[in-house]
Amino acid sequence: MDDRQFRTAMGRFATGVTVIATEEEGTVHGMTANAFMSVSLDPKLVVISIGQKARILPKIKQSGIFTVNFLADHQKELSMVFAGQIKEPKEVEFDRLDGKPAIPGALAQIACEVAAEYVEGDHTLFIGRVTDIRLEEGEPLIFYSGRYRSLTAEPTV
Repeated sequence: MDDRQFRTAMGRFATGVTVIATEEEGTVHGMTANAFMSVSLDPKLVVISIGQKARILPKIKQSGIFTVNFLADHQKELSMVFAGQIKEPKEVEFDRLDGKPAIPGALAQIACEVAAEYVEGDHTLFIGRVTDIRLEEGEPLIFYSGRYRSLTAEPTV
C-alpha cells in the first residue's frame, strides 16, 4: 500500500473536528485536529496525536497543558484558521477553563495536564489527565473524506 491509499482509507472514518490549544509564555497556540480519543474513565484520560512537524508540538511539551475543543457546526471558519487554510491573520478570542485557553461556543471544552507522552512513528501521543470539562448544546462539525460535513436528522417513524 502507498501513502495516498493509507490517507484515503483513514479519511473514510468520519470524525468530529477539534481545536487543540495550549499556552506558552502568555501566548495561546492552537491547531485543528481530528486525532483524539478518550482513554480512561478512572482516572479520566484522553489522548491527542500531534505530528512531529507541527508548530504546537514543542509548545505542549513546554507548557505541559492543553485543551481539546469539539467544534460546533457553525465553527468551520475557526477550524480552517487553526488548520492554516485561512492565511490572513484573524483575531481569535479564548475563554478560560481551569486556567487553560478554550474555544468559546465549542460543544465540549476539555482541559488537560500532560500525564505522559509517547513518540510513535511521525507523531507524539499526549495522554492528558482531564482537569475540567464544559459542555454546550449544538450540532457537531464533522470531517469525512477530506470535506466538512454536518449531521442530517433521521426521519422519525
